Amino acid sequence: MIDTSGSTPGGPRPSPAPGRLVAAVIPGTLLNALNSSMIVLALVPIERDYGVGLAAASWLISAFYLAATVCMPLMGRLADRFGARRVFVSGLALVCATSALAPLAPSIGWLIAARVLLAVGTSVAFPAAMAVFRTALPGGPPQGAMALVGTANSSAAAFGPVLGGLLVQAWGWQATWLVNVPVTVVGMVLALVLLPPVPPRAPASARGALADLDLPGIAAYAVAAGSLVAFLLGLSDGPSWALLGTAAAAGALLVLRETRTATPFLDLRAMAADRRLPLVFAQNTAVAVVFYLSFIGIPQWLQGGRGLDPASAGLVMLPLTGVSALLLPLVARGLRRFGERPVLLTGSALLLCGSGWLLLVDADTPVWALAALAALLGLPNAFNNLGLQSAMYRAAPDDRIGVVSGLFQTFRFFGSITAAVLVGAVFADGADDAGLRTAATVMAAVSVLLVLAGAVGRGGPSGRRLQSDP
Repeated sequence: MIDTSGSTPGGPRPSPAPGRLVAAVIPGTLLNALNSSMIVLALVPIERDYGVGLAAASWLISAFYLAATVCMPLMGRLADRFGARRVFVSGLALVCATSALAPLAPSIGWLIAARVLLAVGTSVAFPAAMAVFRTALPGGPPQGAMALVGTANSSAAAFGPVLGGLLVQAWGWQATWLVNVPVTVVGMVLALVLLPPVPPRAPASARGALADLDLPGIAAYAVAAGSLVAFLLGLSDGPSWALLGTAAAAGALLVLRETRTATPFLDLRAMAADRRLPLVFAQNTAVAVVFYLSFIGIPQWLQGGRGLDPASAGLVMLPLTGVSALLLPLVARGLRRFGERPVLLTGSALLLCGSGWLLLVDADTPVWALAALAALLGLPNAFNNLGLQSAMYRAAPDDRIGVVSGLFQTFRFFGSITAAVLVGAVFADGADDAGLRTAATVMAAVSVLLVLAGAVGRGGPSGRRLQSDP
């Protein structure tokens, strides 16, 4: 186990103040959420400028999700082995350079390639931030720091479309890229000044460092995860069984490799011995399915079934993310006092209440009631996100916190992509009341499973962490 007491062989080293660490990582951690949401308002102008259709432009979204899903654990692995601050700053530098050059892209293909690089760079921040917290802040999960980071991310997701719309209207779609440049410059300066340097754990020689990374395991994971995401994203055009078969074959090779190598990319043996992390990942996926069914589905119904214009639909949905951001500091206090299990059970119960209310909604429901429903559906997001992050942080090994944090985000991406596919299926014939009730039924069913899992769970996460292989 890596020592996190803050001491060094040369003598004690005081731990940095949590506020300094949070201030340093927030500019980087909000970039993924911000760039995931701003792009929606830039698609139509991009289509017009490059003379392409929606199918080609939509790859700007799909490629980002595909790359981020694959890269999150990989970036976490790099942070674990080569130092969190070094990798964090490198990711911001990649985002800065890509965002500065992307507006000059000569074709839509080059712009899609830039979105892939953007996803790679923004994938660094969250796992590297968790690795920084683990190294610099001794003790259990720093729920207060996590709450502040979560508030920034929720705010970025909530106001990203608003910001994107303003930027596109004022300066064109190029501004949705260029806005990243000052954010990343500030982020790099803050990280270099405020984050403590972390010595790399990887061997000094290049050959030893490559062996330590487990490149065959990384390759198998990338093929498995990438093929599965591509399969899910392509379901609207009919299932590609070849992609699903590729994902299964690569997954089998991944298990075979990771259970036999001395320094695995994913320590499957440790996860099998202590199932807290697999349970957290499963809960994270299920919560994401429910949340994104509402986040993606309700706005479509508000416009197609309720007849609201896009601006009014956006205002109705604002409480869905805004309430969560406001509630996170209070949830952090509850976590410190009661632990993860009661917080997660509360979040699951609130999800079930919101899903049940959504079953009663139709085209005659007043707008004020719809806004209140959006607020109710936003409440559990604070409980579930922070509770699951805390449980993940507690269960992760010290020397694998980066890769585990990346996996945590990957499973959330799987849930959001699954929700997007389900929304496309239930609204295939139009965003009407029947489709909304079908989505609400799925949400309620998953919420019931989450409540049952929380109610029958034995004791919740304990105070000890997984021990990884040396």
